[in-house]
Amino acid sequence: MDIQEAVSSAIQRAIAELYQQEISEVTLQPTKKEFDGLYTFVTFPLTKTLRQPPAQIGQAIGAWLVENSEVVSGFNVVQGFLNISIADAAWLTVLNDMAQNPNFGTLPKRGESVMVEFSSPNTNKPLHLGHLRNNFLGDSMSRILNANGYDVVKTCIVNDRGVHICKSMLAYRMFGSDETPESSGMKGDHLIGKYYVLFDKAYKAQVEEMVAAGQPKEEAEKTAPLMQEVQQMLRLWEQGDPETVALWQKLNNWVYAGFDQTYKAIGVSFDKTYYESQTYLLGKEVVDEGLEKGVFFRKDDGPSGRGSVWIDLTDAGLDQKLVLRSDGTSVYMTQDLGTTDMKYADFGTDRQIWVVGNEQDYHFNVLFAILARLGRPYAGGLYHLSYGMVDLPTGKMKSREGTVVDADDLIAETTEAAATAADEAAKGKLDEFSAAEKANLFHMLGLGALKYYLLKVDPQKRMQFNPAESVDLHGNTGPYIQYVHARIRSVLRKAQESGQWAVGSGQLATSLDPIEQQLIFLLSQYPQRLREAGTDYAPSYMAQYAYDLAKTFNQFYDKLPILKETDADKLITRLVLSDLVAKTIQQTMGLLGIEVPEKM
Repeated sequence: MDIQEAVSSAIQRAIAELYQQEISEVTLQPTKKEFDGLYTFVTFPLTKTLRQPPAQIGQAIGAWLVENSEVVSGFNVVQGFLNISIADAAWLTVLNDMAQNPNFGTLPKRGESVMVEFSSPNTNKPLHLGHLRNNFLGDSMSRILNANGYDVVKTCIVNDRGVHICKSMLAYRMFGSDETPESSGMKGDHLIGKYYVLFDKAYKAQVEEMVAAGQPKEEAEKTAPLMQEVQQMLRLWEQGDPETVALWQKLNNWVYAGFDQTYKAIGVSFDKTYYESQTYLLGKEVVDEGLEKGVFFRKDDGPSGRGSVWIDLTDAGLDQKLVLRSDGTSVYMTQDLGTTDMKYADFGTDRQIWVVGNEQDYHFNVLFAILARLGRPYAGGLYHLSYGMVDLPTGKMKSREGTVVDADDLIAETTEAAATAADEAAKGKLDEFSAAEKANLFHMLGLGALKYYLLKVDPQKRMQFNPAESVDLHGNTGPYIQYVHARIRSVLRKAQESGQWAVGSGQLATSLDPIEQQLIFLLSQYPQRLREAGTDYAPSYMAQYAYDLAKTFNQFYDKLPILKETDADKLITRLVLSDLVAKTIQQTMGLLGIEVPEKM
């Protein structure tokens, strides 16, 4: 039963019978907390048509609903607001429908596909806290869209070439002494990240010496010997120099092995990975096409009349944008035009979503505008899931200065903090766990703390990550929700072990406490919240829903007895309700990529 639809339909019938008027649509809103009721119907818009004061209209409709609708149990009118209470029988029908439906919350297949591109790491450093927000957003959106009935393809593009990669390569050649991940005891991505930091320190020292000798800083930064060597290494790589390419492949393979370990630890995977080294030359044919169509224009700023190529988007408020340099080399926009075409050729998805930080908002606005003007069939289904940066209490992270918090270290620290918090809260109850079970539980809690903390915030907001706050078992955190799930499972196990309950047996009660009504209503909202999260690209909606559900269950648990209830029908009702809450918490947290424990 859809209670909102039933109430709306009943109101339409009431108006037709009382006033001989037909209204095509009834809008209901949640009743304010200070008044009794679940839904509120505003009668002000009807006063002109029905020629009665709004309060009088509300009284008449409310009385009709109580008399004629099995769904409505009571009402109150505040000026032009008709507040409607729902009958216990209706709530129990809703509970029974949800409990008996094995596919509750499953939305139908749409027959549409969507690609979600996320992660986008560089092979000169390990994944860090900012990457975690990106990965968690991309992974969670993939799960939410899949639950909304889309066929989802998860892709990643790795930035594995360019000046920044050559900086690590040059530093390794200068300082590495054939160090390997095995000899150093470091993951490959951490090892190469160390050399990226070493390059920056050596380069800055050179620049400082040149400035001290009287050279302008800007000139020193461009002409420093180390920077010249990096540029030469990049040229050699582009020319296919065997020695340079071999070094590049060796270091990158170390990094990939490190990335794989991190991805496995955080539960993230991809259907296809693209590499910039294989895509950076793409897009030039698109530029030629754009020139032929008159979408692009060439400036007279190059040799032999071959100037740079631009697009004028000033009429769209985006200014003019370079798409190809005068020497024929690509810019990032060129590459993205070609790569987007290639991804569409590979998968033909109806939509493409990029999970990229908000510093690239302008870039994606331009990319989407260009593809639309080129007439790409997929141009209407492009979306940039923009998100804010993540700061630490100590400030902004900087990779080249070595102030970045590595993802692996953060996972380990959060897991340790979660273990301490869980041990203190358990008061010895974890003694029955084996060492392996404890390790698994603490990893689950630590990762749940990280994911939930980074996903509960609106993606577009810049945020500060507080490790200690994330593992709190009493606040709006992942471990709090995980604990509630474990608590419910413990109750259900005891009920089954004592013979008080067998799944699918027993009869529901005939009356409900208001907190039980509230819990049933919240459960019934799951499909709507899921749809909204998919439409608005907002995992934060599901995080908030999971917290609301866990918090409301705790209020229910504290107010009403479950296993000590002597009325058999009420006992069954509360166990059925508890079971459905546990399943829905597990399902909701799963959409965030978070596992929930069976016991803790």
